[in-house]
Amino acid sequence: MFRYIVRRVLWMIPVLWMVATVTFLMMHWAPGSPWDAKSTGGRQLDPALEASFNRQYGLDKPLLVQYGTYLKNAVLLDFGDSYKQRGKSVTEIIGQGFPYSAKIGVLALLLAVVIGVPVGIYAALRHNTFGDYASLFITTISYTVPEFVIAIFLLVVFSVRLGWMPVLFTDWRSYILPAVALGSGSAAYIARLTRASVLEVLREDFVTTARAKGLRNRAVITRHVVRNGMIPVLTVIGPAFAALVTGTIIIERVFGVPGMGRLFIDSITSRDYPVIMGVTLFYAFIIVVCNLVVDIAYGFADPRIRASQ
Repeated sequence: MFRYIVRRVLWMIPVLWMVATVTFLMMHWAPGSPWDAKSTGGRQLDPALEASFNRQYGLDKPLLVQYGTYLKNAVLLDFGDSYKQRGKSVTEIIGQGFPYSAKIGVLALLLAVVIGVPVGIYAALRHNTFGDYASLFITTISYTVPEFVIAIFLLVVFSVRLGWMPVLFTDWRSYILPAVALGSGSAAYIARLTRASVLEVLREDFVTTARAKGLRNRAVITRHVVRNGMIPVLTVIGPAFAALVTGTIIIERVFGVPGMGRLFIDSITSRDYPVIMGVTLFYAFIIVVCNLVVDIAYGFADPRIRASQ
């Protein structure tokens, strides 16, 4: 198991390097610059001032030199200073925006698990009944409707019409609607995955054997069916959390959340290279870490993984 964990950790290095390289090249090969009229709100800078900025931030150096400097600083967790937010480092900017995105992502994941798992178990145990069909219908709608559509609907109904939630991002209540909008699709996916997994376990021979030994139905469900049926669900929890934290871009725009998603869009619009590359690499790090945690947890949950290492 230790060798398995070490290999998974080492695989993070080339993945992060590839993300950093692709992001760097895309930013520098795209037309325009951080100082043109589109990036500065329609105001064209004086050529002498633009050349001064290029020297200040090292953009006048060859691309290969810039790339080497960027990789060296990234290893040291130094992503430089923002071009647009003067006096602020990228690390500081990420530190300000990430807590908002993380809170929404955690709430959305809790919502998805608390709703999705029980609904999936209920649908499997009520297979081919009205409850099963109703849950499938609801989860299909929740999974297929885009998140931004749900977000706008929630904002109009609960904030504008009913006035139960603040329209602007002000207090703790402002986290509720973004979490619901973001977690609804994941809840539907987890519910459908749980249903399929539990149905498969119910057909296994060891479940039939357990019932033949005289175990009560509740004991069979809790000890054997649910426990084994949750293993596939466990594998998607980590990636789901990473997707929820990194997938708040549009949701944060709709609800005005000052998080990472809003920061990422603003940095792309203004061609703020350090922020774009820093946020992208930070997102990639979250995803690979979540996948690593899931792989390790899956190895402990499934004896076949431990036996193969």
